[in-house]
Amino acid sequence: MTKKERYQGVLAYFQTHVPIAETELHYQNPFELLVAVILSAQCTDKRVNMVTPKLFQDFPNAESMAASSAELIFNYIKSISYPNNKAKHLVNMAKMLVHDFNNTIPSEIEQLIKLPGVGRKTANVITSVVYHQPGMAVDTHVFRVSNRIGLTNNSKTPLQTEKELVKNIPAELIPIAHHWLILHGRYTCMARNPNCANCPIKLYCKYFKTKNKSNL
Repeated sequence: MTKKERYQGVLAYFQTHVPIAETELHYQNPFELLVAVILSAQCTDKRVNMVTPKLFQDFPNAESMAASSAELIFNYIKSISYPNNKAKHLVNMAKMLVHDFNNTIPSEIEQLIKLPGVGRKTANVITSVVYHQPGMAVDTHVFRVSNRIGLTNNSKTPLQTEKELVKNIPAELIPIAHHWLILHGRYTCMARNPNCANCPIKLYCKYFKTKNKSNL
């Protein structure tokens, strides 16, 4: 099977059977999405969704969060991973939005990554979801699943994975393909015990083929 055929098969399955795929983070506007994605680093969406309602209620915009303090924000997010760092990031991010970006979330990767707590993955989420650009955010699920299936050639870094996926996936599908891969990695192609027996795209998967050969 060629790489082109693998991509065609995987994408065709998801287009047909998973026509709607979105982030599982809860948010109402771009600012809330940015905060939620920053909090989600090395943390589950489920946990983030448990703390953000009260956080968003008391700090609904960049101005209110910028006027707060890391110590106060910490009390809202202390059950999240790395709460001290993330509290500082959120306050400083909000201050930069207000003072440097006229309270508008940037639409360019290069500008977004200037914000505290925002790396390339988070920036790609924002450009993709908010601005509908073909940004491929590579988290741990996308990185793992892409290598396992064979969509990437044993990429060593998230950036390598991002470039290869963007090169081979039609631009109009990149935003939803990001969610397809995340959800597949979260519920089927798990890190430790991938559910190959019930995987709907196993016929296109290099890992499944290799695993079956080794069991012969």
